[in-house]
Amino acid sequence: MEKENAVAVSCSRCSAVWQKTGTTNCWSGNPETAPPRPGNCPADGYAGVIEEAAGLLKGESEDARIALVAARVEGLCYQPIPGSDAVNARWTRVEDTIALARLMGYQKIGIATCIGLLEECERLVAILKAQGFTPLSVCCKAGSIDKKELGLKEEDKVRPGTFEPACNPIAQAQICNALETDMNIIVGLCVGHDMLFNKHSKAPVTTLVVKDRVTGHNPAAVLYGQNFYYKRLQKGPMVVE
Repeated sequence: MEKENAVAVSCSRCSAVWQKTGTTNCWSGNPETAPPRPGNCPADGYAGVIEEAAGLLKGESEDARIALVAARVEGLCYQPIPGSDAVNARWTRVEDTIALARLMGYQKIGIATCIGLLEECERLVAILKAQGFTPLSVCCKAGSIDKKELGLKEEDKVRPGTFEPACNPIAQAQICNALETDMNIIVGLCVGHDMLFNKHSKAPVTTLVVKDRVTGHNPAAVLYGQNFYYKRLQKGPMVVE
């Protein structure tokens, strides 16, 4: 689709519809009783894109296999409650990841870890080994390249006047590529570094830990605290300096 023909989308607006009716247009499955589509619904502006993409999720390609297995894992994650139409979630993200890897037939699993989460990475390695996988972990600081080589000013370091190694997510990805990993897991890479790792990884990538230095790696805490602790983020621009 040409850029000038692109239509803005805003699925977040259906949050209010969900709270009011318990469903949305895309979830209900019944056109006669479904809530109306909101303005900027992608189902209206991008119907052709959705149809074309849906075709890619069918068949025997790797994308189709991942889509099918992911849907199966989602179903396995929930348990029905006897005598009720409610369901309980029973698996953590770690268990979801194990289930997908096993059902996909993956064996070698690369782990791109932040140096600040080496302990968590080692625990993940132990779990994956116990589950019969071959985990191969690569730290972000491998090679110990000084940040100054990236053009960073001394005063922009965390601790100016000291040696600080730069993260090298492209090397992490290329090492995993050389090892021919079947899938890769991100454990706490910085914002931006995770982008570069995803971009350069040949194997499919999933994120297990999202780095958040303040909330104990739970960035959703900021979204839950919008009415009080993090309301400042709606008051005006965040100062970055």
